[in-house]
Order: sequence, then structure tokens, then C-alpha cells
Amino acid sequence: MEIGVDAKVERLIRSEGRDYRVCTSCTGPALVPTTVKRPKESDIKIPIGKNILYISAVQARYIRKVTIDMLYRDADGSCPVFY
Repeated sequence: MEIGVDAKVERLIRSEGRDYRVCTSCTGPALVPTTVKRPKESDIKIPIGKNILYISAVQARYIRKVTIDMLYRDADGSCPVFY
């Protein structure tokens, strides 16, 4: 199983110079910095430049591509999983 990564997501990770993770939120898959949701041993790891994009094993079963619309914004509604 291969999961693609949208060019906009790659640019975001490279420009911010930090690791990100796709995890489960109240509204579905969420792309967040690992400072918000730490990676797990079971995550899939995709190198993006000097950083890593982690994808939770749960989400990996359902997604085929990580897209910029997965980027979690607190304005979208507060999800307690991030607090």
C-alpha cells in the first residue's frame, strides 16, 4: 500500500522545517505538527526532505493521498483530541 503526498503538503513541511502527522480527529483525518500529536511506533513514516510525515496506522487504512485540506485549523471547531 502506497500513500501519496500532495505537493502543497510537501511544501508546507519543507517550509516549516518540522515533522507532521496525519491522525484521527473529530472531523476525520487531520494533518498536524508532531508538537500537537506525537507519532506512535505503529505510524507509517514518509520522508519529506529532512523531515518526516507520520501517518497513523488507523488512517493509513482509509486514505490514499495526504492533501492540504487535511490540515487541521482550530477555527474549524475545537476537537478535544488535541488538548
